[in-house]
Amino acid sequence: MRLAHFAPRAALALGLAMASAAPAAAQPITFKDLLGRERPGTDIRIPYGTLPDQFGELWLPDGPGPHPTVVMVHGGCWLASLPGVELMAYISEDLRRRGIAVWNVEYRRLGTPGAGYPGTFLDVAAVDHLREVAKSHPLDLSRLVGVGHSAGGHLALWAGARPVIGTESPLHTPDPLKLKGVLTLAGINDLEAYRAEGPDACGGPDTCGGPDTIDGLTGAKERPGTDLFADTSPAAMTPLQIDQIIVSGELDHIVPPAFGRNYRDKAEAAGEMVTVLEYPGAGHFELIDPTSAAWADISRQITALLEGEAGRP
Repeated sequence: MRLAHFAPRAALALGLAMASAAPAAAQPITFKDLLGRERPGTDIRIPYGTLPDQFGELWLPDGPGPHPTVVMVHGGCWLASLPGVELMAYISEDLRRRGIAVWNVEYRRLGTPGAGYPGTFLDVAAVDHLREVAKSHPLDLSRLVGVGHSAGGHLALWAGARPVIGTESPLHTPDPLKLKGVLTLAGINDLEAYRAEGPDACGGPDTCGGPDTIDGLTGAKERPGTDLFADTSPAAMTPLQIDQIIVSGELDHIVPPAFGRNYRDKAEAAGEMVTVLEYPGAGHFELIDPTSAAWADISRQITALLEGEAGRP
C-alpha cells in the first residue's frame, strides 16, 4: 500500500509506537551533541571536480555487491561556516552496515567562492559522477535514492527533480542520473515559503540564515527580475515525477513539521503522491542520529524506497 499521507488511524498508531519506544529527553539534541560522539569514517574519498569542496565520501559495505546506493546530502543552512559531510557520517555508517552503499557529497556552500547559483546546484549534480564511481566500485545504480537533511534535504530533492529542468536553465543537465526516489529529513523543500515564514523571517530563536541566505543561494542579486525558484525550489518545480518521503521531527524548531505538510499539499495539488512522516519526541538532529527511535523507522523507509515500496507502514 502506497500512502499519499498518513490516514489518522495510521498516524496515531505510528505515533504511539514511536512514543513508547523513544527515551524521555528534556530537549532535542544539537549538532554539537552529535559531533561530540566518536565519529566513524571511511577511507574512500573521491573527487568529482578540481575544487577543495568537490568530493564525495564513499561508504562501501562488505561483500561483492553490487550494492543499493544512497546519495547523501548534508545540511547546515547552505553555509560554509557550519559542519558539512561529518554530520552524516553516523547514519552513513549505519546504512553501510545494513548493506547499503552511501555517496556522501560535499559541495560549495555560501561563504566559499563560486557557491550559490549556479555553483552549489551544479556541485550537487555530482550524483552523475556515480556513473564513473560505479566502474571501480560495486554499486547498483538501478537502486539509487537520495537522502538529505535540512538544507541537504532541499538539495537531495532538487537532485531528484533535475529531469524536469528546462534547457533554458543553467542548471539543466542533458542526461541526469535518475533517482528512484528521495527521502528528505527536515528538508527545506519550499524555498519561497521558508524565506517568508521560516524561523529567521519570523524572528524566531532558531536560525538558518534568514531571507539573506535564500537570496544568496538563489542568486537574487545577480538575477533581478527572474523567477528565482523556478529551477531551484522543488515546490516550484512540481510535478517532480519521483517517489518522495518527507520526514519531520515533532519538536523541530528549525524546520517545523508544518513546512513538510504544506509542501505535500502543494505537490499533491500538482498531481504528486507524497508520503509525510512525523516522529514524536524528535527534533532536528534526531533524524540523523542512528541511536534515536526515529532513525529505527527512517532506515526502514530508506530500504523500502530503494526497493520501490515507498511509504509502506
